Amino acid sequence: MNSPQLFSLALLATLSPLKGVAADWPEFLGPNRNNTSPETGLRQSLPDDGVPILWQREVGTGYSAPSIQGTQLILHHRLGNEEIVESFDAATGKPGWKTAYPSNFVDPFGYNNGPRCSPLLTEKTCITFGAEGVLLCLNRTDGAVLWRRDLSRDFDVPEAFFGVGSSPVLEDGRLIVILGGQPNSGVIAVDATTGKTLWANGGEKTWTGVPMTGWPGERLVTWNPADPAFQKQASYCTPVLATIHGKRHALCVTRQGLLSLDPATGECNFAYWFRARQDSSVNAMTPVVQDDCVLLSSAYFKNGSILLRVKPDGRGVEPIWNGLQLEMHWSRPVLWDGYLFAFSGRNEPDARFRCVQWEDGKLQWDRYEGWPNAGHAKLRAGEKPPEVYGRGSLIFADGRLVALGESGQLGILEPSSKKLIEAGHWQVPGLQYPCWAGPVLANRRLYLRDEQRLICLDWAATPSKQGAQ
Repeated sequence: MNSPQLFSLALLATLSPLKGVAADWPEFLGPNRNNTSPETGLRQSLPDDGVPILWQREVGTGYSAPSIQGTQLILHHRLGNEEIVESFDAATGKPGWKTAYPSNFVDPFGYNNGPRCSPLLTEKTCITFGAEGVLLCLNRTDGAVLWRRDLSRDFDVPEAFFGVGSSPVLEDGRLIVILGGQPNSGVIAVDATTGKTLWANGGEKTWTGVPMTGWPGERLVTWNPADPAFQKQASYCTPVLATIHGKRHALCVTRQGLLSLDPATGECNFAYWFRARQDSSVNAMTPVVQDDCVLLSSAYFKNGSILLRVKPDGRGVEPIWNGLQLEMHWSRPVLWDGYLFAFSGRNEPDARFRCVQWEDGKLQWDRYEGWPNAGHAKLRAGEKPPEVYGRGSLIFADGRLVALGESGQLGILEPSSKKLIEAGHWQVPGLQYPCWAGPVLANRRLYLRDEQRLICLDWAATPSKQGAQ
């Protein structure tokens, strides 16, 4: 099985009648795993009356964004007591095959009970990771099960706060998964062809003796799985694969902090403690990596952000800056031209939209996105949401930022470090709070979802003649 990056390179070569570049979105955060797309020929502004809806469908619950390759869209969602992996025609929404299996997951905090991870598509397979830890590999042609692992049964995995939420990544035939197993299976790799475990690491061996940076006294870690600080290892961050100083790293943010593992062997290069002191906290932002620097961020209890530089020998890091300029809850910033564009804040009332300089953390501009005196109940059917994004999600393509707010407001923005420049916004009909899955862009179509609806919008600079459905 080849790496998704190889497929992405082939997909970028497609030229459309609009003489632009088209691309797929085959996994979480897109073809480059950084919430950006190489597509061109896209909308540069958003009219007040919105854009054509090409198709829409009612779907089950979940926070899993769809993945698209070629003419096929695959969604992982939940209906009743089943998790369903379902294939659709990406252009029309026409359903194809579906594969279902039982799920008894109940979110301990009352959020929805659907899957959180996005499908990972290769040329021939679809890989999903369910809310209860079912890792599934399907044939993309007909949905047949090629192999299945119930990882929560195979490993000692304490119950997570919000279910399983870290999407797997693939490299050289190895699926790398943040699992959270005790005592030394926080991260595992399995053979993408067979599902067989290749290596496991992360836990007592990697963290014992590491300074607890930011905690009182910065004492050294003494691993104790009965202690809430160590009991849960899983996070909601997806691993990032990067080459730094000529060495390959799988950068995995677990609940305790950043682990660099050799993706081929699982050997630990370094560990850096990064977590809020309070037990009721998680790490959920997939790290941003550029050159030899790694950005971590959390929205819990003033944990804030830190930019780390990997040392030349690849065996440690040193801080460059840290602070509360960004407090990222779950979405990932867009890094463009030396600046981070991001929605910062843990809850709706304290949400901010900000631009921060990458190299020194300087705040360039800030806009309040909170919802004063507005609770979830005011955003139900028949009521108009406030014209703010709240805690939104961003992608970047064709020189523009595309923003989706958690109440369904869609916007196009120019990525300026001087001020916020909005090229239009529109409340997408039918979308309701919470829209926590980020936008997905593929072949000049934009896909958005909430907890019950999947919508496909025409995102070409010259709209097609296909009407709304």
